[in-house]
Amino acid sequence: MLNDHAKLVKFFSQCSEVVGRKRLQKMIYILKKSGFPFEERYQFHFYGPYSEELTLRVEELCNLGFLQETWEKKSNYYQYRYTLTSNGEQFLNHYADMDMPFMTSYIEKMNARSSRFLELVSTMLYFDELGKEEVEAKVQVVKAKQNYTQEELEEAWAFIAELAH
Repeated sequence: MLNDHAKLVKFFSQCSEVVGRKRLQKMIYILKKSGFPFEERYQFHFYGPYSEELTLRVEELCNLGFLQETWEKKSNYYQYRYTLTSNGEQFLNHYADMDMPFMTSYIEKMNARSSRFLELVSTMLYFDELGKEEVEAKVQVVKAKQNYTQEELEEAWAFIAELAH
């Protein structure tokens, strides 16, 4: 019944914390596009792919005491942090036989990158049915304010290729 919740708890069990709601959205989306069995549906939003289902599930996990959400006020926004609780670890024990691939190496690669970069990668993956040049043109239109350089686009393509292996 809570299989999709358990998949998210498994994700949090493999990373020490996730800093930022946008980062969380992008990380789960990139994992999903990399073949991990996350079921959340995504739509294109202001910051790239966004899942209302993911937002609601994370909120439920916090309400159940499986995740801890903390926040701090920055200059003009709130920075959210998510960590797995001991109750979350106990919950995961009930799903020990869940078929969820090991994703730590993917998480480490994504955590080594900025949220801006993950936004670029997830946006490129969102339009992956298009050819390379079309994806780049689309990114420059829908993310015009980000002013991504050709170098950043090439770095993102290399990152996507690295995740595919």
